[in-house]
Amino acid sequence: MPIKIQGDLPVKEILEKENIFVMDETRALHQDIRPIQILILNLMPLKEETELQLLRSLSNTPLQVDVSFMTVQNHESKNTSMSHLNKFYQTFPELKEQKFDGMIITGAPVEQMEFEEVDYWNELVDIMDWTTTHVTSTIFLCWAAQASLYHFYGLKKRKLDTKMFGLFWHRVLNRKIPLVRGFDDVFLAPHSRHTEVPIEDIHNCKELTVLAESDEAGLFLAMSEGGRKIFVMGHPEYDRVTLDGEYKRDMSKNLPIDIPKNYYRDDDPENRPLLMWRAHANNLYTNWLNYYVYQSTPFDLYGTPDFHEI
Repeated sequence: MPIKIQGDLPVKEILEKENIFVMDETRALHQDIRPIQILILNLMPLKEETELQLLRSLSNTPLQVDVSFMTVQNHESKNTSMSHLNKFYQTFPELKEQKFDGMIITGAPVEQMEFEEVDYWNELVDIMDWTTTHVTSTIFLCWAAQASLYHFYGLKKRKLDTKMFGLFWHRVLNRKIPLVRGFDDVFLAPHSRHTEVPIEDIHNCKELTVLAESDEAGLFLAMSEGGRKIFVMGHPEYDRVTLDGEYKRDMSKNLPIDIPKNYYRDDDPENRPLLMWRAHANNLYTNWLNYYVYQSTPFDLYGTPDFHEI
């Protein structure tokens, strides 16, 4: 089944060339089916790149997925045109009366700031609180995972001596939980961050269940409330060349950056990166949509007065 997006969203053409079945609003009106309603709060600076990555990740399922995009009001985007935002994105006041089957809140390049110093922090807090009554299951990615762990459970982040950058090996815990169904015992996943929430603090929080972690990179995947909240500390949605672009960007700016680990063949940036995490990334999003969204959501979103009752 397809992903439903706006017909003139720029990344639609790329998805179609990759043989990903996308459907615009006109065709969707003729479908006698209730699609899964997914909301993406996109906090990344290169929004079109992140749109493409997440839409790819949501495409590997037989479910029909209807995707909407949200942006914050209290921040001016420097890397995405206002025309794109005005045409394809909505704000929290425009969406807060709606309910959604699932939501993804992306990372953001603000991790070295204190949470309260981020210009849209209060707005994000309102949105995170809103998800508890208006969204069946929410994925918090990278910085958003740190922000949500801080907001909901009081877990503080700490600065790393060097950037956690590259592909890192993780081991699966709690294998019987459906979110990691089909995962190998160990798997690679990308990380790109300057801060972390100490893994010992996460293990000591009785509300959290750790599903995958790394001796070197710490937490990769955890959840709470039976999957109502899912925390992903890495970037499984990254495509083949995302880390390559970040590395060469920082090198061009003479910023301190190490070669991303386990990424280039022979650690040579001239070699094309090997794509070694896509299968587990697809598995993660497919399991989420199937077990924590589709099988948990009510048929009539608006007939459910409070998602706490699910």
